[in-house]
Amino acid sequence: MPYRGGGPALQDLLAGHIDMMIVASTIGLPHVKEGSVKTYAIMDSSRLAEAPDIPTVDEAGLPGLHFSSWHGLWAPRGTPRKIIEKLNAAVLDTLADLRVAKQLLDLGQTIFPRDQLTPEALGVHQRAEIEKWWPIIKATGVKFD
Repeated sequence: MPYRGGGPALQDLLAGHIDMMIVASTIGLPHVKEGSVKTYAIMDSSRLAEAPDIPTVDEAGLPGLHFSSWHGLWAPRGTPRKIIEKLNAAVLDTLADLRVAKQLLDLGQTIFPRDQLTPEALGVHQRAEIEKWWPIIKATGVKFD
């Protein structure tokens, strides 16, 4: 059944209308912690620090089935480098705030090392994700509206 977002899918999971979903930890982890849903595995090669009892997909018998949600901040093409640097500095300052970091970690988010929080590193990561997923998208014939 197609959904228009994690929220409606999660509502149907909680109501018992669907049996399973794959969801970002930020959406699912609070429900796992309160016991309203059961989780089978983390779709990554390492366990979540905030949920160390949940096995990885590799440990659960599906080696290599890694999928992660991630976030990036983009600006329009041609944005002056000084603006990009200012935005990146603001993100770094925000992520360095211990209260913000704790909230993100409590939601199951990973905060990458500072050297991976650059516009260049984001570009490398985005290209790697495109190379990973584009052949699968093409092979399945998925269409985007």
